[in-house]
Amino acid sequence: MNPNPKTYSATRAELRPRWYVIDANNLVLGRVASEVATILRGKYKPTFTPHLNCGDFVIVINAAKIDVTRNRRDQKIYFRHTQYPGGVKTETLRQALERHPERVIEHAVRGMLPHNRLGADMLGRLKVYAGPTHPHQAQQPIPWTHPTIEDFLQAEAETQASDEADEVDEADEATETEETTTEE
Repeated sequence: MNPNPKTYSATRAELRPRWYVIDANNLVLGRVASEVATILRGKYKPTFTPHLNCGDFVIVINAAKIDVTRNRRDQKIYFRHTQYPGGVKTETLRQALERHPERVIEHAVRGMLPHNRLGADMLGRLKVYAGPTHPHQAQQPIPWTHPTIEDFLQAEAETQASDEADEVDEADEATETEETTTEE
């Protein structure tokens, strides 16, 4: 007999995406891509729900300095077709890294996400930059470390404390407005 008959399913209101930054300098392409895909899907969270975009935003910096194993820089080939007869275009990983290093990581991550509208929405939360800088300082991204249960409990306590502080502030504002209306 199942002691917990109901499976937990998160709602959209419970989702609070965070911003993480990953430095890809000298990291292996496939390993970075699988970690990024896990973050984008939200599979590391205890509130993971397959039909919702419950993942976080990911900023990957230093994409031009990504590493690969063995001779993949020259042996891995990206294919695309122009939809015209004889329009097959090929490009090695080395050429792709020289022309547009951001697309290499995006292509690797795209293959690890669901191939539907939800996957496209998840991919929209990925921001990749070739250099060490990014324009997302306002979101206060934190460096990615695989979280533990203590991290989740601490984050939940912080959000509850901020929610309670917001409620207290709203109550104070309401009493101030009441006092000003009674004085008039």
